[in-house]
Amino acid sequence: MTILDRPSPNFGPRRGEAGPTLVVLHFTGMESTEAALDRLCDPDCEVSSHYLICRSGQVFRLVDEAKRAWHAGEGRWAGREDVNSRSVGIELDNDGQAPFAEPLMRSLETLLADILGRHDMHPKAVIGHSDFAPDRKADPGRKFDWKRLAEKGLSIWPEPSLPGDFMRNAASFGYPVELGEALILDAFRQRFRPDASGPRGPADDAMMAGLARHFPADVGERMSRRVPSRPLRPMS
Repeated sequence: MTILDRPSPNFGPRRGEAGPTLVVLHFTGMESTEAALDRLCDPDCEVSSHYLICRSGQVFRLVDEAKRAWHAGEGRWAGREDVNSRSVGIELDNDGQAPFAEPLMRSLETLLADILGRHDMHPKAVIGHSDFAPDRKADPGRKFDWKRLAEKGLSIWPEPSLPGDFMRNAASFGYPVELGEALILDAFRQRFRPDASGPRGPADDAMMAGLARHFPADVGERMSRRVPSRPLRPMS
């Protein structure tokens, strides 16, 4: 897979971090790839990401991974703020309503395998914008196939466990529970139970318990390498 460079001026130094320990997935929510690139490279917009993946599967690099791109905004994951300083941001060319294109998903899988391998990240480190900012964001949304990534070792999927306190387990997994149960339940369902609706039920409790049991936040974001690193060929 080749990567095209489309440098954005919107970045700065990482603050107090040696390197990224998270990967954050977004959807662009825009009418075209070019419109998204223009916005991400516009200094007046003050927004960017490290990568953008088109529906066609083409990958653009906008900001070097060593730098702090401006994609996350306010939010908290695993009890820590400034997600920009500790993450690699990947924008996916999608409007949030349609299924994600197959070429895009294949390129994302290749890119994630490379990032996780180079930075020794556990698959748990791959999160969505809505995971840590559910009061502001809904991306990558209910159409994104998280289970597919988990099956390839590029994210995680919970095995239901003995239900416990939903919000206590949500905090153990990393969710910002200070925002309240309604927002946390919605963020959880967007990712793990996209077809669910209505009041919280036993299935929600069991899956959240599985997340807390097998993927607690205090395990840390960086663990031993779990996926092979496949070199990518940059193209200027």
